[in-house]
Amino acid sequence: MARITVIVDGVTYEEEAEPRLLLVHLLRDRLGKTGTPIGCDTGNCGACTVMIDGRSAKSCSVLAVQADGSDIVTVEGLATGGEWHPMQRAFHEEHALQCGYCTPGMIMAAIDLLKDDPDPSDEAIRAGLEGNLCRCTGYCNIVRAVRRAAQTMSDSGREVTA
Repeated sequence: MARITVIVDGVTYEEEAEPRLLLVHLLRDRLGKTGTPIGCDTGNCGACTVMIDGRSAKSCSVLAVQADGSDIVTVEGLATGGEWHPMQRAFHEEHALQCGYCTPGMIMAAIDLLKDDPDPSDEAIRAGLEGNLCRCTGYCNIVRAVRRAAQTMSDSGREVTA
């Protein structure tokens, strides 16, 4: 067992972890961060995407021991002061979900996309989210939500953070 320390959604945790424990299992099973779903366990679907040290990563492709010392943000850690992150609000307002299973990963990947391109075209949004699969929506509302969040953050002068 390895002793690791991670900051998750602003809270520091010290945990014992087997070297083979996936980060997604640490988050869900040990820390109760069930907003991060397990989709495929192979890194193909992106449902488990979280931010690790400010960049999106598929938590089923990261060992918990690899995250030692990292600052991790889950979809549950995006809201501040009881107010949704602009990306969460945009997904809600644009009806950018149906079953909702992919939504946490889509939101996290979209926030990361806006860090590099705060005013992306529809094509850039689709390319930026291509590692996240949705089997319900057809992506049109998701693209609109990302565009809306980008505009909201630009209008408010809010820095793209997660």
